[in-house]
Amino acid sequence: MGACCSTEVKYKGRRHEEDDLEGKEEESQQEEVTTTGHAGAIVRFQGSSSYTSMYTRKGKKGINQDAMTVWENFMGEKNVFFCAVFDGHGPSGHQVARHVCHTLPYQISTVCKENDVAVGADKDWEASIIRAFEESDEDLMLEESLDSYCSGTTAVTVIKQDEHLIISNLGDSRAILCTRDNENQLIPIQLTVDLKPSIPSEAERILKCGGRVFAMDEESNVPRVWMPDHDCPGLAMARAFGDFCLKDHGVIAIPQVSYRKLTSKDEFVVLATDGVWDVLTNNEVIRIVASAKKQSMAAKILVYYAVQAWRTKYPGSKVDDCAVVCLFLKKRPLLTRSLSDMSKNVASQLDGADSNLISKDRKTEEGETVINCDITVDPMALDELNRVRAFTKSSRLGSLNRRKTSKDFGGTEAN
Repeated sequence: MGACCSTEVKYKGRRHEEDDLEGKEEESQQEEVTTTGHAGAIVRFQGSSSYTSMYTRKGKKGINQDAMTVWENFMGEKNVFFCAVFDGHGPSGHQVARHVCHTLPYQISTVCKENDVAVGADKDWEASIIRAFEESDEDLMLEESLDSYCSGTTAVTVIKQDEHLIISNLGDSRAILCTRDNENQLIPIQLTVDLKPSIPSEAERILKCGGRVFAMDEESNVPRVWMPDHDCPGLAMARAFGDFCLKDHGVIAIPQVSYRKLTSKDEFVVLATDGVWDVLTNNEVIRIVASAKKQSMAAKILVYYAVQAWRTKYPGSKVDDCAVVCLFLKKRPLLTRSLSDMSKNVASQLDGADSNLISKDRKTEEGETVINCDITVDPMALDELNRVRAFTKSSRLGSLNRRKTSKDFGGTEAN
């Protein structure tokens, strides 16, 4: 950024410079790589596209056990999207998550093509997806190169074509929809249920099959699943791929499948692992994603905020792995259409803004400012900001021509 003006995205918490994050991404990782999947689909495991943004970051617990994928033209059908995130656990959780990340979309595509199932509210979708999940779990069990006896992964997936959205969930990762209410305000709708042993119906199934459900003394609010005669593995979810030590004791690989018809009020879908949901609310997530100037950066910005929330809310805990996929239902940018209804949470302001707008600040252990108050956007200030942006842009272009260097413009905008 130049010295004249620094435009920041702010959300009730720590501030960041989006261009800064983008520069770091370009320097360090996550190149856009695509491959060809079943029926000619375009497959991504990182990067972004016109309608999607995806990003994952390793926590402080060791190797990153999260995985994610986006398939465009899924099943060979134009403009059909498949999005998914996976959260591995156990000694081989990272390998299990990556294995299922590669095999599950193929399995769903194959089964649905075989059954000639059309995207929509047709109940055949549910049967086909359940079959694909079960077959993927069987394939995992037979995979000799993977030890999935006490390791497994969650999975949350969406398939979208036109106004049709099919959601499948296994475990405690989550999908939410950002839509608008009757007053045109952004609101979240949770599309999945966190399938944990704390849910009475899930615990009942496990207990009937001989499994045990109880929390450890040091985590009295986290019920876990245990084998009948051994205090292991202590699984914090009721459904998962793998974890075959518990498959005879109530843990299943049958997903919850649901359908939703999208409307013109719907803006985007966010899929994320529990590293995000453990520290951010559904409402906070949609506000953060909607604040992104570039849709391609939305997933990274959300992970950024989740990591900071871990550090401030649980300073004595290790930050969890995070994986996020954002599926945008409209191509145009959200920020300019959303500032009015996000004015209490999200704003773009000049450096040196009136200090009266910010109160109750405190410092993190890293010495960075955390803003605990809500920030109100002044329309006059936004007009002034736009004028400064226009002036700054023309000044920079003139300076660039004189200096014949692109040193201050090292980043390139993603599609």
